Amino acid sequence: MGRWTTKGLAIAAALLALAGGPASAQLGGVVPSASLPVDPLGTVGKVRDTVRDTVRDVADAALEPVGEAARDIGRLARDRLQRLSHYVSDNAESVEWDDRHQPAVRGEILLLDPDPEALGVARRNGYAMIEQGALDGLDVRYARLRAPEGKSLARAIKALRKALPGREISADQLHFPAGRPAGGARESGGGAGGLPRGGTVGIIDGGIAGSDRLAAQQGFAKGAPRASDHASAIASLLAGAGTARIYGADVYGSDPAGGNALAIARALGWMQGQGVTVVSVSLIGPANPLLARAVASARAKGIVVVAAVGNDGAAAPPAYPASYPGVIAVTGVDGAGRVLIEAGRAAHLDYAAPGADMSALVPGRGRVALRGTSYAAPLAASRIAARRAALSSAASALKAADAEAVQAQPRTGRGVLCNICRSGL
Repeated sequence: MGRWTTKGLAIAAALLALAGGPASAQLGGVVPSASLPVDPLGTVGKVRDTVRDTVRDVADAALEPVGEAARDIGRLARDRLQRLSHYVSDNAESVEWDDRHQPAVRGEILLLDPDPEALGVARRNGYAMIEQGALDGLDVRYARLRAPEGKSLARAIKALRKALPGREISADQLHFPAGRPAGGARESGGGAGGLPRGGTVGIIDGGIAGSDRLAAQQGFAKGAPRASDHASAIASLLAGAGTARIYGADVYGSDPAGGNALAIARALGWMQGQGVTVVSVSLIGPANPLLARAVASARAKGIVVVAAVGNDGAAAPPAYPASYPGVIAVTGVDGAGRVLIEAGRAAHLDYAAPGADMSALVPGRGRVALRGTSYAAPLAASRIAARRAALSSAASALKAADAEAVQAQPRTGRGVLCNICRSGL
């Protein structure tokens, strides 16, 4: 306990002050309330319990230096609210808040398992059909409906739920990348050593450029596939970790409403049709019933879905798709083995992997430094895929990954995967 005692008490006091104060204190006390949405992803309402959990972990050597934690937790919460608010405001023609104050595709509503009776009720209440269909390969049926003219998305969802009680109805919420390439270059090292290599990983993200491992790429948004630094960096990491083949699904393209739940669900169906058995998703958003159903169907068909927990800090609400049952949730560690201070959280945690103090090749930018759980998820996926290529089932591949993981503790789940990969990144 020694050297942690004084610092631990100081950080506990600071964090509990954040947890116990009014909303402005919880967000750092400097955010003009009129400029922000009312807690769009539930941050303020959940800060108290999460911060207390963080206090219990203060003496954990896997944390960033504790003197920075009180400042960072408030900054991350504040930045997240501002970022989402500005995004919706800047893209108001394509995006609006839904009934849970989540960013979503403007004016569009998803109805699961539509039947003639339900569609008739919707039509009589002024909801127009945009599209009706099923996700290829995943056996999930849905309808996209247009909200009635002059009615906000939030009001339209509530009204349709009242007209169709018991039905699964939601907005088509947006998901955002869990990290971006930064600046600064460093030299590449010597690869993943003697670990098993190979396997196939699917990336659901933006468009991929500059990868000689890319087997196929498909677009699921307007203007897709369109090269993305984020996705290209992930592909570079996978190549460095020894992944043999990469499949890319661009769910963003040039669409401000890209990254929506329906696009990600369609991408999962495409991955299933391509025979991809491990899919990495470095995107975060809220829970969505259509995407939850798609993930469950993909898993039932043998796909291992690996997802990042995000970079909005421990006070953020649980990130999805990482929080869906059975998804492999991954956090990030730095070169000293410390969990990233900005790492978000999920309803469960499976592994950690390198998420800082490494680099990747990005076309047009050269070798760039990386930081974020976005980059940890594909490295964990690379290890699972290498095992999956040699073993008969997803369960056996995950069991082998468990045996490979090191430094297991509560903040790294079953342990750190691919730590040796850092030398080649």
